[in-house]
Amino acid sequence: MNIALIIAGGSGHRMHQEIPKQFLNVNDKPIIIYTLEAFQNHPDIAEIGVVCIDGWHEILKAYARQYKIDKLKWIISGGDNGQASIRNGVFEAEKRYDGDDIVLIHDAIRPLVSSEIISDCIIQCKKHGSAIVTVPCNTAVLRRSDDEYSKEVVPREQLMMTQTPQAFPIKKLCRAHRAALENGIRNSVASCTLMIELGENVYFSIGSETNIKLTTLDDLEIFRALLTLRQ
Repeated sequence: MNIALIIAGGSGHRMHQEIPKQFLNVNDKPIIIYTLEAFQNHPDIAEIGVVCIDGWHEILKAYARQYKIDKLKWIISGGDNGQASIRNGVFEAEKRYDGDDIVLIHDAIRPLVSSEIISDCIIQCKKHGSAIVTVPCNTAVLRRSDDEYSKEVVPREQLMMTQTPQAFPIKKLCRAHRAALENGIRNSVASCTLMIELGENVYFSIGSETNIKLTTLDDLEIFRALLTLRQ
């Protein structure tokens, strides 16, 4: 079984909006619904769970009913940071599913994730035991010496830019989060970085430049433009 775990626990201060950015309306639809629909419509996703910011659980349930997201089976509160929010969701999944089931962890604010990305993430996770959606780095990267200058180029062919979903068997991810707590790792920025900090290899799956993360108001404008092109 493949389960989508949507992380919607953040408040999104960089958007400078009064409501969490995952609940902002774009073309009269909340951003999180675009994301949920991508997994709702994928034939290999059995169920969806959401880690949601407190105070928005009932609103999310109402939206799910309105937009017929019937794969959404449970909602749980987030934690103090991203790692804690993911851990809450993963431990909840452990209670509900078999340890060999695959969980795909995905940002609620990546609403343009494609069916092809989800499919390849599942395939590569089944093959390798992990799958991190990535795209090659296509720009020059400089290592910062201080806030004003650089004197070192990081070879871009050595770099991959990560996206979500990031997929693992549930039991593997639960072991990692328990090991992280034991080793004092409490603010890793993503599941892939957590695994690497624990000495694990992670494997790539295909991403896309259009699988954007909506962090700023500029990102929202890009999202609107991409929706217009799709329509």
